[in-house]
Amino acid sequence: MSNKEFKDLNKRELVDLVYKMMDVDELNTDVLPPTEQVRAVHDKLAYRAKLRKVLTSTISILIVVAAVAVLVSTLFIPVIQVSGDSMEPTLYNGDIILLVKTDHYSQGQLCCVAWQNKLLLKRVIGLPGDKIDIDADGNVSVNDVLLNEPYLINKSLGECDISFPYNVPDEKYFVLGDRRDTSIDSRSSAVGCISTDQMVGKMLFRIWKSKK
Repeated sequence: MSNKEFKDLNKRELVDLVYKMMDVDELNTDVLPPTEQVRAVHDKLAYRAKLRKVLTSTISILIVVAAVAVLVSTLFIPVIQVSGDSMEPTLYNGDIILLVKTDHYSQGQLCCVAWQNKLLLKRVIGLPGDKIDIDADGNVSVNDVLLNEPYLINKSLGECDISFPYNVPDEKYFVLGDRRDTSIDSRSSAVGCISTDQMVGKMLFRIWKSKK
């Protein structure tokens, strides 16, 4: 090995070279460091190299997992935080819920809808083609069948400026909040029925409950 090649060796390579030379029987070891010292430095550098490799691999895996999680969350299972009190007592302000995107909704499901650059949480009451009727006391009937709504604390006609009976248009859903006295929903012409392209997803489960 030339002097230039020897000088170009990094610390790890130098220790490896010395470590290998110590196994040569005819080598004059008087000019070399003690065997134990060289071996200790060699093992320490080897451990550092292995640890660096493991950390690099772990960080790469975590980055990939995080990217996949963000992609899945955005495209398939969005996570949102409840804002407001229109779904009390089912959901409270600050609750965090998981949605699942779907093209199929059924009566009674909690859903998230997009309206004027906002996300609203409501309950599906009427499907496309259903006939909705709400009396002055807030009793809701769908296709002439009175709904049993145990999730409500108080029934109320609420803010309503549409006439009943009301027929849900094709490819649209009639949605209501569970707090009927304050919720702004399909009873108001400002919101109206929700089209299929406004449906963000249905609630899968609650991740975090803000009120105990």
